This record gives sequence, C-alpha cells and structure tokens, in this order.
Amino acid sequence: MNEIKLIDDHIFNQGTHEDALLFDVMLILDPGLSNQIMWQKKAHAIVQQYGRKKLKAEIEMVHQRLFTEPVNQTFREKILSLFSKK
Repeated sequence: MNEIKLIDDHIFNQGTHEDALLFDVMLILDPGLSNQIMWQKKAHAIVQQYGRKKLKAEIEMVHQRLFTEPVNQTFREKILSLFSKK
C-alpha cells in the first residue's frame, strides 16, 4: 500500500485496528513520518478550503442570476414576498 493511502487512513481513522497498530509502529521507526502527516493534513485543509470557496462562488453566481436577470423577475418577486412584512 502506498504511503499517502496509509497516512490518509490514519488521518481519517479508516482501516482496521491492525492497520492502525502497524501505522503506530511505523511512526516509531520513521521519525519523518509525523512530518509527512502534518503536510498531508495541511494539503487536505487547503483542498477543503478551495472546495468551500468554489461552492460559495457558484452559489453567488446562481444568486446573481436569479435576482438580477429580467427573465427571473416573477421568481424574484415570489421569493421577496415571502420575506416582506404584511
């Protein structure tokens, strides 16, 4: 099994109990492995942050289309009427 997969399994608590024990032994035998874990966690965080930013941009694009294009005026009026004080 490649090292990236092993580290991912460790980070996300996947795999068997035996795999976790084997990984703990690998951590003891290879001091550089903990550094690799840190960098892999950072890489996952960056990917997750990128995904969130991309999703927010897509939502904003849909919002702009729904609330600015003339073809969506009826929809816009119905939505705004739900939130207007009556």
